[in-house]
Amino acid sequence: MIGPLPGDIFRQGQVLNHTYEIEGVLGRGGTGEVYRARNQISGRVVAIKALNAQFSGNDDYIQLMRREEQMRDVLNDAVVRYTECSRTEAGHVFLVMDFIDGPSMSDVMQRRRMDPRELMIIAHRVAEGLVAAHARGIVHRDLSPDNVVLRDGAAEKATIIDFGIAKDTSTGAKTIVGNEFAGKYEYAAPEQLEGRAEKRSDLYALGATLLAAFRGQVPFGGSTPGEIVRRKQNRLDTEGVPEPLKGLVDWLAAPALADRAPSAEAVVARLNQTLKPVSARGGRAAPPTGGQERRSGRGRTLALLLVLVLGLVGGGAWYTGLVESWLHPIPVASPYKLAASFGPDGAQLTGNAPDAEAAQRLGLAFTAATGATAPKDALSMAQGVPNAQWVGNLADLLGLMQGLTEWSIVVTDGSVVFDGIATTRDQFDQKRAALQDWAKRTGMKLDIGMKVGPRALQGQAVLDALAPFARCGPLTPDKGALQVYELGETIVVTGAMDSVEARDALQAALDAMIGDRSVRLDVTILNPDLCTVRKVLPPVGAGDALIWFGDGATGEVNLSGIFHAGDNPVVELHVPGDLTGLSLWVLVVDNTNQVFSLLPNERQPEHDIQGLGTVVDGIRRVRVLSSLDDIKTGKGLYSITVDPTNFGKSEIIAILSKTSLFGTRLPATLSVGGLADELAGIIAKEPGNIVSIASRVIDARP
Repeated sequence: MIGPLPGDIFRQGQVLNHTYEIEGVLGRGGTGEVYRARNQISGRVVAIKALNAQFSGNDDYIQLMRREEQMRDVLNDAVVRYTECSRTEAGHVFLVMDFIDGPSMSDVMQRRRMDPRELMIIAHRVAEGLVAAHARGIVHRDLSPDNVVLRDGAAEKATIIDFGIAKDTSTGAKTIVGNEFAGKYEYAAPEQLEGRAEKRSDLYALGATLLAAFRGQVPFGGSTPGEIVRRKQNRLDTEGVPEPLKGLVDWLAAPALADRAPSAEAVVARLNQTLKPVSARGGRAAPPTGGQERRSGRGRTLALLLVLVLGLVGGGAWYTGLVESWLHPIPVASPYKLAASFGPDGAQLTGNAPDAEAAQRLGLAFTAATGATAPKDALSMAQGVPNAQWVGNLADLLGLMQGLTEWSIVVTDGSVVFDGIATTRDQFDQKRAALQDWAKRTGMKLDIGMKVGPRALQGQAVLDALAPFARCGPLTPDKGALQVYELGETIVVTGAMDSVEARDALQAALDAMIGDRSVRLDVTILNPDLCTVRKVLPPVGAGDALIWFGDGATGEVNLSGIFHAGDNPVVELHVPGDLTGLSLWVLVVDNTNQVFSLLPNERQPEHDIQGLGTVVDGIRRVRVLSSLDDIKTGKGLYSITVDPTNFGKSEIIAILSKTSLFGTRLPATLSVGGLADELAGIIAKEPGNIVSIASRVIDARP
């Protein structure tokens, strides 16, 4: 049901951008609302997502909307189709997408338990949608029964919706939005709780969704942060689930990535076999009777004719050419073909020519285009050439191939299919215009499949392009130096940058070198102070160290790192309980050009890891920022609240070193530049001393 409600961003009857007439509200959250609307020009019913005014000016939320709009490149019936991202005159940013009329899996679950075969069909359909999304480098991150809609109520029309937009907590579903985690605890893969999401994370969520729909209830994810993390390490309880659904869920939702389904393509292949109907086997048909007799009869007639002709001509040389022509006539080719290609595997030419002169002309044009000599018997003499201009037209077409490092043409009568790779966008434009002009001039049908290369983009080339922009710590692509990005792939880059302008400059630099590939920059924009420190830190990972955020008022885990005015962030470092022999230093790099030393400090001089915190369930928990209640009762040393006059991003940095890093301890506060200089000197003097660096950003917002 839709209808106007107080406080709506848009009102019923309002027309957006002179096109979309609002018909009513479909849903709402703390960050925005979803509307049903009608395109006044085409009459098509659409769904519109709009951000509240306070978020429409927030770069992080705009980035989420921009990321979701990338889905318009995914053309698959199992994925909601996006049309555009726009902004109203009042400043509200909104997305336009297909309106999917039907219940969600969550709606169906509230009425009944879903049938196993029905769920297998849905799984096949959703996996097909994930194949299309993953091919563009897009991970849903929040797949759940809420986000799978059964168009017209049909399982075979299941459609994935809601790619990446911010949502608030709703009844029974804890949804957090941020750079580190986006998803519902109950359906999120274990790696998502650590701030990592990859394509196989969506497969885990699909498995959890299928199990929930079969049981008719949301899976219990845990009531405390520790319980949530522990439960994610165990397999989902599929006892009582019939095969083959049980095996599918176990495969999809394996906690360890190595045991999980490797790709959405693999899921589709498995379900193709599972759902394929058993077909009846028919016998082989007997050959028609009488055929052999008829063929034998024709053979005898031909033999008699040959004897007669040979008898008439005797052995006269004058008749030799006539007899040869009669015995070996030039065949008729239908259709008339030619195929030519050039690339890493060499140059090839095959097809038909009406005579030796035409074959020579086409061979010379092929050599000019490739530098390779056409084999003498590459083209077979054949009658049936479509028209007198056919040979000349194709010689001209081969001439247009010069300058391309890879191409192929396949000609069938008057139709040509061309594929090629241009080295630059300018070359692509020039060749495309020349080919279109050739088709117009000759009247031949031309299908152009040209792309901008290189065909294989080395990961090292991407790393080299990222290096000049890594002014806020490393920028990391999703493939290594020795791996390759194929045409059509999406290059995903993660890390941090110091400004939106720097991010846009990096986007432009990559666009100029990647050819027909796309780039997704999943980078966090940090203030210059944080980047000053990040630049000097050595490139070591966090290892087993993890920084945990919680809410001081409720004790609940905060996976997003987003805190609002008046919130009381609680911060702990988690390391294995048996870790010993290392020194721990915990710092806060603030957005006011200051660094605060949380540990060690005047009240807590200890910095040997084995003497800090408490060990619970094999995990050593070192609390460095406490709740206000703990401070009042003397259980904590430091506590902070988000200042309503000073919003922005700060960073918690925990450093584990082999020996004492800064001597006894750092001053309680020092400047960002002072810390950077101190760290640079220490790292230069003892380059292998730091063994682990864990960091997380606290994002303070209104």
